[in-house]
Amino acid sequence: MTPPDNRPIPRFVADSSRYGIPTGRFAARLSETFREACLGIGDLPAGTDAPEEVVWFPERAWAGRTWTPATALGTAILEEGGEPETIEFFGYVSYVQPEEGEGDPHDFRATADFTDVIAADNPDWQIDINDEVIGTWNGENGRRGDITLVWGRSLVRDAYAATAEVMEVVVDQDPLFEDRFTLIAPDALKNYGDPEFLSVRLWTQRAVELAAESLYEAAESEDEESEADRQPKPEN
Repeated sequence: MTPPDNRPIPRFVADSSRYGIPTGRFAARLSETFREACLGIGDLPAGTDAPEEVVWFPERAWAGRTWTPATALGTAILEEGGEPETIEFFGYVSYVQPEEGEGDPHDFRATADFTDVIAADNPDWQIDINDEVIGTWNGENGRRGDITLVWGRSLVRDAYAATAEVMEVVVDQDPLFEDRFTLIAPDALKNYGDPEFLSVRLWTQRAVELAAESLYEAAESEDEESEADRQPKPEN
């Protein structure tokens, strides 16, 4: 017998991947939708083309939709008069996947953004990770959190599986497909005392931890860099 949990958190809310990484005609269909989203980015630098090659990650199903993340490299002139620089598009395509024999996937929707902070310029990275909030979880006593789609690549050898952890509890896991993983898990939990944030860990097949990345630390670092940019620069 187990008593009620005083600090409940949602665990394993998403279906496991059924198909892995998209291929063939379906991948082409997804790529078309993702490229359209890339061209629709509001602050996309003028003259930036849609990416040609899209890298897909394993699909996961949650809340009646299937979520398939993606990344793609491109080039853009980020400063007036500057040289073209490598950027990375990131986002996902979601769609409704009927039960087998009940029709084709439909209602395709895509979200995309871009960054000039890429793994190729950061040889110390162990995980190349992206995340996007796709929903909200509401618990008892005002507790709530962001249901977050997390996808990434292992940049270390022998990685076999990825886990999502919050409050020292594993809340999702996924085997790697060609060094890639997708997780759907709660992040930024509130009304548990201090806010609780998600961490991603990579493991070997023998359950040896290889690497860890906190979404909070990444967001905090970006905020610190933005704050530094706002500080007045000393005159020469």
